[in-house]
Amino acid sequence: MITISLCMIVKNEEDVLGRCLECVKDIVDEIIIVDTGSTDNTKKIALEYTDKIFDFQWIDDFSAARNNAFSKATKDYILWLDADDMILEEDIKKFKELKQTLTLDVDNVMMMYNVGFDETGAVTLSYFRERLSKRSNNSQWMEPVHECLLIGGNTINTDICITHRKEHAAVQGRNISIYKKILAQGTPLTPRGLFYYSRELYQNGFIEEAIKYFNEFLDTEHGWVEDNISSCFDLSKCYNIIGDKKSMLKILLRSFEYDTPRAEICCNIGTYYFESLDYNKAIFWYKLAANLDKPVNSWGFISHDFWGYIPNIQLSVCYDRLGDRENSIKFNDKAAEYKPNSQAVQQNRDYFKRTAV
Repeated sequence: MITISLCMIVKNEEDVLGRCLECVKDIVDEIIIVDTGSTDNTKKIALEYTDKIFDFQWIDDFSAARNNAFSKATKDYILWLDADDMILEEDIKKFKELKQTLTLDVDNVMMMYNVGFDETGAVTLSYFRERLSKRSNNSQWMEPVHECLLIGGNTINTDICITHRKEHAAVQGRNISIYKKILAQGTPLTPRGLFYYSRELYQNGFIEEAIKYFNEFLDTEHGWVEDNISSCFDLSKCYNIIGDKKSMLKILLRSFEYDTPRAEICCNIGTYYFESLDYNKAIFWYKLAANLDKPVNSWGFISHDFWGYIPNIQLSVCYDRLGDRENSIKFNDKAAEYKPNSQAVQQNRDYFKRTAV
């Protein structure tokens, strides 16, 4: 059976570290904690699970800290987790089964990262991350922010999920500050850096700057295909915020240059026409989204509601606006198959009862 080193970087994680280590302690054979400057009880909690706790001076570089942690591993494979990650019971079972069967001809293991949830706890956003890497390959982390592990060789996907459950907000402005520091030094961002800097700007409300850097990223023509499509999706929302509907539609259509249509993109095109009161065209795009096959092994972001619930609930509204009650009820019921407790579904059903002839 293979052995696993867990390598983590932490700072002021007393609220969540114990939860994380408790769920993984029976899976791994070694726990390494690299602390980048905690002032709370993080180290005290870590000591309950391991004596391999090291200090690392924070230098505004997540990869430097992670590489330091990885350098201390001694087992066959290295697993990384953030302190606010957890492994649910069914995934603990799958992970233990993987450990029993994994052989050293596998270099890397990808696991699903569930990072977005609705009010019922259902997953709304997920994507694959490189979770286990063979130590002897000496894989290195790259990028100071939104770091990634450079991997090669035999990589497999699994259905094991890591669940990201934040208990407190990230440090406000930290990532943007790191990117701005790099740019102020005259160092150009990599294509990946441009992509994630654009996302940080968008998510923090710096819309005009986000538009600039999303376009700069796309114009490099060196982005990963999934990042290209995701940029088109987020950039369309930026254009919508500033009221530039023409650019919104144009950038959504540009996404088709990179790969086959994605439901997220088709739904946003549907929304463009819906907001223009062109319900027939909106129906075309929502139906296209509703009938696409959701990617199974893609490593890109998957916004699950766009692959079923959203296009169907929107189709219900479109048909109602056109006076087609039968289809409106049909697609509302279809949306309910994805989210039976949806408030929108129930409101529509109440509306159908009130307006029944």
